[in-house]
Amino acid sequence: MDFDFQPPRQSMAQRKGRWKLPALVLGCLLLLVLGFVLTRQPLVNPTEARTEPVAEIKPPPQPEVERTVIADTIDPGETLTSLLGDYLSPRDILLLSKKSEKVFPLSRICAGQPYRICLTDGRFERFEYDIDRDEELIVSRQEDDFVIERKPIPYDVRVDHVQGTIRSSLFEAVADIGEEAELALALADIFAWDIDFILDIRTGDSFQALVEKRFRDGKPAGYGRILAAEFSNRGRIFRAFLFQDGDKPPSYYDERGHSVRKAFLKAPLKFSRISSGFTMRRFHPIRKTWRAHPAIDYAAPTGTPIKAVGDGVISRKGYTKGNGNFVEIRHNSTYKTLYLHMSRFARGIRKGRRVRQGQVIGYVGSTGLATGPHLCFRMYRNGKPVNPTRIESPPMAPVSKANRQLFFDMIQPWIARLEQPSKERIIQARLEKAGDGRHDGR
Repeated sequence: MDFDFQPPRQSMAQRKGRWKLPALVLGCLLLLVLGFVLTRQPLVNPTEARTEPVAEIKPPPQPEVERTVIADTIDPGETLTSLLGDYLSPRDILLLSKKSEKVFPLSRICAGQPYRICLTDGRFERFEYDIDRDEELIVSRQEDDFVIERKPIPYDVRVDHVQGTIRSSLFEAVADIGEEAELALALADIFAWDIDFILDIRTGDSFQALVEKRFRDGKPAGYGRILAAEFSNRGRIFRAFLFQDGDKPPSYYDERGHSVRKAFLKAPLKFSRISSGFTMRRFHPIRKTWRAHPAIDYAAPTGTPIKAVGDGVISRKGYTKGNGNFVEIRHNSTYKTLYLHMSRFARGIRKGRRVRQGQVIGYVGSTGLATGPHLCFRMYRNGKPVNPTRIESPPMAPVSKANRQLFFDMIQPWIARLEQPSKERIIQARLEKAGDGRHDGR
């Protein structure tokens, strides 16, 4: 009998169990291989080199540099040697004096001017001296030599609008609004051709100006230019605007472009009082006789600067028993002026010397026949005495045609700023009047 033999059929579990042992062995082998590989490979990126930390080497501490600035003003009689003798040798001071001669002679340093000495560890490094309000002298040490320069003083500038009303004098009005006397002098210079600040000023007159205020190292440092100004005198309004007409020096012109500068100043002194007027019959206080006084006497303290009222040439300079120290200036073929009783002459004043308008020619005194310090001022036209206060002085040249439109365009914003306070006062007055009306109607 033939039998067909077939092995018994295995279940799924039996078949899986048959593979358990080989799989377990294989897994163990894989783990061994993986562990071997990991122990042989670095744990970081192989491209990154492992470096050991290096101890930081610090440089030895450097000694601190001590910088000192000595700031002061030049005392009377002080010299370069007394200023820098503690920091420079006599040889260095001589070298510095010679080298500075062409830039600014150090013998001309003036009392009252600010200076600064900069030191490094007690050694001289730099000397700064204010030549005037606009320029400074800078001396720097470079090894065994000096570098000497003359530079503009670096200011921070702000344009301010100032205004005031006269109660007694221009000086007091300027002080009342918290400004310095320097501003009063500048305003008087601008309007000196139209207003006699001795005779013409009245209570109620007013002024306003757009003025540059300077600041240095954050501190006020005086005034710069007055860009525009207005003065109301006895009901008449005078205006002046600063403008440079081409290559000419900056000057002041009114809103029509006419120069405010005229052939003669109104007076040879800025601020004073008239002690004796122009007359053909006056009792002389010393001679005790009646005689003509074809002059204006300005009483002022001894030493008050006297200015030439116009451009001209000194035709005479000297001393007489009656006139004391005097100067005569011929301005042209028509006019000449005479200045008497000076205490002394200004430097460089001599016969034949040309002088410019506003230049100081001498100082008020009481030399000759004089009862006190004053200036006797005389003006002659074609050889005959005339009253200086009644002379109609012709103006100088106006703005050129080439720059006329540029001038008008430039001054428009300034005119608007000058007129703004007037508009504000009118509006305020109307509001106050309207307010009074509403109050009355209640």
